[in-house]
Amino acid sequence: MWVFGYGSLVWKVDFPYVKRVTGYIEGYVRRFWQYSVDHRGVPTKPGRVVTLIKSEEPDARVWGVAYEISEEDRGAVMRHLDIREKNGYEKLDVLFHPSQGNPFPVVLYVGTEQNEWFAGPSPVEDIARTVVSAAGPSGPNKDYVYRLASAMRLIAPSEDDPHLFAVEEAVRRLDVDAPS
Repeated sequence: MWVFGYGSLVWKVDFPYVKRVTGYIEGYVRRFWQYSVDHRGVPTKPGRVVTLIKSEEPDARVWGVAYEISEEDRGAVMRHLDIREKNGYEKLDVLFHPSQGNPFPVVLYVGTEQNEWFAGPSPVEDIARTVVSAAGPSGPNKDYVYRLASAMRLIAPSEDDPHLFAVEEAVRRLDVDAPS
């Protein structure tokens, strides 16, 4: 079994895995359209994290990391991820395209429009204002944005992620302590 990470699972892997492979899934775009009240915000001041949105663009793809989970760890890892991704995320099966090799199925967690913490589209500047002012048990929301953007530049340096990089740029403009 494989699990696909496109947000914090790209850099914050807190479960055992056999193998880590970079690549992408097709038909989706990454968006900061999910509120976080349990990791990067709190119920009274939610942060923003990414979810995936179905795209009508024929070449839409989201880069990330797939993790192979051993059979003996599968149950424990899925229970752990069900708790970690509890605030509005549902599991889907999709086809993953590794950087090298043939595509294979993966499980991913997506915050759908039907969940109570779905934030939906907002202007980038509004998202950035929320991010700069939010923090939760997993730390400041801005760190999530910076780490995700940095990770994407490392694993897919030739790929553009316009929404992610626009949010990162807007957060940097508002963040007086932004890393250079």
